[in-house]
Amino acid sequence: MRWLRPLAVTALCASIAACTTSPTGRSQLLLLSDSELNEMGRQAFTQYQQELPTAGQASHRYVQCIADAIVAELPAEQRQLDWQIRVFESEQPNAFALPGGYMGVNTGMLDIATTQDQLASVIGHEIGHVLANHANERASTESATSLGLSVISSTSGMQSAGGQQLMGVLGMGAQYGIVLPFSRAHESEADVIGLDLMAQAGFNPRESVTLWENMQAATGGGAPPEWMSTHPGQGQRIQGLQGNMDQALALYEQARSNGRTPNCPRPYGS
Repeated sequence: MRWLRPLAVTALCASIAACTTSPTGRSQLLLLSDSELNEMGRQAFTQYQQELPTAGQASHRYVQCIADAIVAELPAEQRQLDWQIRVFESEQPNAFALPGGYMGVNTGMLDIATTQDQLASVIGHEIGHVLANHANERASTESATSLGLSVISSTSGMQSAGGQQLMGVLGMGAQYGIVLPFSRAHESEADVIGLDLMAQAGFNPRESVTLWENMQAATGGGAPPEWMSTHPGQGQRIQGLQGNMDQALALYEQARSNGRTPNCPRPYGS
């Protein structure tokens, strides 16, 4: 019975000091430590790079340029994460984020995001997942309601059965495939956070809407790809972005007036 899950989380929240709020003010249950999750993210990112084909250096420089511009505008404490981003060879238009600041973008996404501003909306969205502790929240909720709290206590060794089980919940490790999708609430929240982040860095937030229009065109207006099955619909995402556009545009105009004009040359032929 699905209604038991929020009740269980609420009860657990009331009994332990593990509840906090996301950057948008939403209540969260976070059971794992940042250091624990960041190390898991580092391990998984290393494994991805060993087992999945990576793109050329020009593509890496392009996405790194955009990521650097956004990360530079984060508060000092958040900039201290080991922010890294890589491009993986895959036609699937996807991107992912891991705790600790590790991110990946597929070459297929470069076909959809045709400008630096459009790709900035993707990268800002992924950074939003990290800042909002979505992986911790998802793992904590799953652990509290289905896996059992014993999994949390066993994560010090990632090779243990409990550690591997939790890695699966987080969607980490190439043996589990690409990162499991976040919930609709997480995706919508990351959209809002990412919109402001890209604007603060001087990227045009209007292009976030264009990105999703491109995605709609790429899917022919039909059902979204399988990897987006738990995401909000494309039309819903556009509406959410438009609903938060006024604030983002104000941040964008302020950033431009302060001289933030990022220029990340797109690789030839991408």
